[in-house]
Parts: sequence; C-alpha cells; structure tokens
Amino acid sequence: MNSKTKFAIGCLVQWYECDIIGEYVETLKEAISEYGDHVIVDFWVSSNQQLEKCVDEKQLQKCLKKIKHEISGPWVINLSPSLVTIADYRREFNEKYCNDVDVLVWGESDMLVPKQMFNILHNLHITSLQNNNPKYLSFFGTCKMWDDTWKSLEHPDFTDKPFYSEPEDFKPDHWWSLRYTMSKEEMNSINDKTDELDVKILPQHKFNGCGLVISSEVIKSGANIPKSVFFVHEDSAFMWVTNKLLGNIPQYVIKNILLVHNRNHPKKRMYIKGERKDGTMNEKRRSNDWYVKANQMCEQNYINLFNPNWKFFKWEDVWT
Repeated sequence: MNSKTKFAIGCLVQWYECDIIGEYVETLKEAISEYGDHVIVDFWVSSNQQLEKCVDEKQLQKCLKKIKHEISGPWVINLSPSLVTIADYRREFNEKYCNDVDVLVWGESDMLVPKQMFNILHNLHITSLQNNNPKYLSFFGTCKMWDDTWKSLEHPDFTDKPFYSEPEDFKPDHWWSLRYTMSKEEMNSINDKTDELDVKILPQHKFNGCGLVISSEVIKSGANIPKSVFFVHEDSAFMWVTNKLLGNIPQYVIKNILLVHNRNHPKKRMYIKGERKDGTMNEKRRSNDWYVKANQMCEQNYINLFNPNWKFFKWEDVWT
C-alpha cells in the first residue's frame, strides 16, 4: 500500500493552441517534480485543418514548431495530421493507459496544474483502496461556473462571489470569474494558504473534462466515452455511461485546492482563418456554422445514449 501510485495524464493539443500550451507544461513539470517519476505524460498534437484552417501554411509550421519546443521532454508525443477531437483523444487515452497505471487524469491545454496534485491524488488513491472503493472519480476545486448547480465544485474562495451573466458586467479584476485568465502565481498563492485538505464526496456526480481524475478500474470495467460522441460533450457522456454501468461510485472533490481552467484565455484560438477575434471562446467557436451543428448533434447523441429508438448522428451529418 505504500508504493507510489502510477499516473497517466493526457492532453490533446490543437495547432492553434501554440501560444498557451507552455503554461500548462510549466505547471505540469512542477507537479511531477513534487511527486516523482511515476507519471506518464501523453501529448497528441494535431495539425489537422479540416475544422479550423490556419491563415497560411507558414504560420501553421510556426505553430507546430512552437508546440514541439514547449512539450519537449521524456514524454509520449504523437504528431498527427488526422482529425482528432477531444472525444476521440480521451477515449483512446483511457483505453491506452488503463492497464498500465492506477489513475488517469484528463489534461487540457488551457489548464494550470496545482503543484500538490499528484501527492494529493496518491494519498486519495491509497485511502480509497483502504475503504474498498477501487472505482472512483475525483475533481479539484474550480472557479465560479455558470450557475449554482456547479457550487459543489467551487473552491471556497470563489463560491460566495457574484455571477456575471452579461459580458458587460465583467471587469478585468474579477479573478473568480470563468471569464478571467489566471496565472500560475495567482493559483499558487491561493493553494499555498491550504494547511488541511477539505475533501468531500458528492451525493451525485458532477464534473467537466478539465482535470477529471479517474481510477483505472473504472475504465477496465468498460466505462468510457461512447463513439457516438464524436466531437464534444464527451465529459457528460462519460458521466452517463459510468453512472449506468457502475452506479453512483464515489466522486471525491478536493474543495480547497484550486485547479485552474483558463477556458477564455485570449491566446487560446490563434491564427484561425475567418473566425471572429472578439468575445469568449464559446462565441468564437459558434461563429463557425459547422461547430454549432456538430455541438448540437453530439448533445443529442449523449442525451439519447440509452434510447433504443435513437439513430446517432455522425460527422457526415454535420456536412450535409
């Protein structure tokens, strides 16, 4: 029981995320340094332009060169021109590593990793095994989200802050808002205040994909992202499948350790031809007709996962 827990953490990097991936890598290196070498790091770098086209070929090569430089290390690095979505990648990542490690972590290019992460998850894993719970999920504290249904995941420094439903209400100093882009130093200053962990078990599952922690036993049981979810909503679909297969297995939330998801990082979607330059990431994505259609189809697919009369949409349906 005292042996080190083995982890795999995986991240899909699209070519247009070249200007933000370095922040994720920097925090990941610090977390691994705090824990040791029992962490497999997996990157999938996609140069595919079927969905988002680069402004020109020269810029595309610059983006790929920068990404390769940022993620250089003793890691598993896949470079691919194929169309690979977040759903595709996470499904394959789960399958690839579930027999080799104890715990899987879904990384994201706009995520900042708490330096305490692997040490905390190691202790959590050992405790969960001792409590006869080899199949479990986990999540760290997060910033204020869209509504009160996410309150169970919010870090205590954020949870009593106001919502800003309208863009004009947001101010640059609203550090708790999901519209805010937080630095590593800001995250560390929040986490360094924690002396004793506040770990909760949720009465029912609630999570998004950024930083989701999955014991490998969950994947070995057969739970994974359905292939019908071909683009987005992979986190919701995974939650539904896990619930259906394993019931309400424990989901631990480490409330007072913040994992940052800079979902509206201003440099997240760079050099994309024809896409609007202002607004949130969601608004930028939705300026593409194909995105709106694919998003809706994936949502309908996961809502109807267990509907025997539902015929699933595919990529081909997006283009027709």
